Amino acid sequence: MAEKIVMTKSNEATAAIFGAFDLNVKMIEEAFGVRISNRNRESGDGDAIVINGDEADADMAARALEYLKHMTGEGETVSETSVEYVIGLVRDNLDKTGESFGEVICITNRGKPIKAKTVGQKKYVKAIKENTVVLGLGPAGTGKTFLAVAMATEALRNKTVSRIILTRPAVEAGERLGFLPGDLQSKIDPYLRPLYDALFEMLGPENYQRHMERGTIEIAPLAYMRGRTLDDSFIILDEAQNTTPEQMKMFLTRLGYNSKAVVTGDLSQTDLPLGKKSGLAIARGILKGIEGIGVFEFSERDVVRHSLVRKIINAYDKYERESAAKGHHYKARKKEDEAK
Repeated sequence: MAEKIVMTKSNEATAAIFGAFDLNVKMIEEAFGVRISNRNRESGDGDAIVINGDEADADMAARALEYLKHMTGEGETVSETSVEYVIGLVRDNLDKTGESFGEVICITNRGKPIKAKTVGQKKYVKAIKENTVVLGLGPAGTGKTFLAVAMATEALRNKTVSRIILTRPAVEAGERLGFLPGDLQSKIDPYLRPLYDALFEMLGPENYQRHMERGTIEIAPLAYMRGRTLDDSFIILDEAQNTTPEQMKMFLTRLGYNSKAVVTGDLSQTDLPLGKKSGLAIARGILKGIEGIGVFEFSERDVVRHSLVRKIINAYDKYERESAAKGHHYKARKKEDEAK
């Protein structure tokens, strides 16, 4: 048995690490098979968090607690999802507690700082800063669109660009535009709602409305981009897995001077007709390696929604892999039978 100790600077810091009803340390205990307790210092200024268990397990638990300590020290709130994320990093030997969690990207209308919450998000933000065009691929809940909108908002506030253009293809997920009531704007609004929500969070409804009236913010279906040259703009193409190769080429060639484009999508949620290739999938293959274009792919580890979202994603990925394997096996046996 081994004993590891993580020192904290204050009793409040210890409480933040332990979480409500000690939930955080209970998760770490269960994950690594250790026992965790806290030992008050005689001076009263902080605690010693004590980990007991096998050498390797105690070491991993200590690294997880150091990571949580670093998070709380930078003002991050430790949630159940955060603890699961940290446990995953430690198991994969990806924890680097000396690294900052990233500078503030943007301040929302309510004064909330927006920062990268995972290593993947931090790399994604860095890719956007360093490239003119970035393809951000990954599962739902990784913050692809939200972080891009935050960076676009900050660029507009700093006058780095003069307008924000947000677009997405109006492809149905099991429904038809014609079935929706109202005029064309009413029909396309549901497709653009996630973009509205992100901008409301950053700017507030009143500021958002003013920008819309001035034309400094534009939200429109992808079809409206044809024939335009977009100068001095921060352009975001969301749900790009639903673009055709022709639409993707059309969008990327709209880029003008002093502009930046971020393309986001999840290739596991394509709503294109069966047999139709995704423009995002093709772009990922042919644009990788071109200077000024960054291709970043999130994993389920970067999901920052409810912890169940990550489990759902993993379950579907497993199902799709098994289905693909069965389909391949069926085709192979069919060829063998035909050969006989």
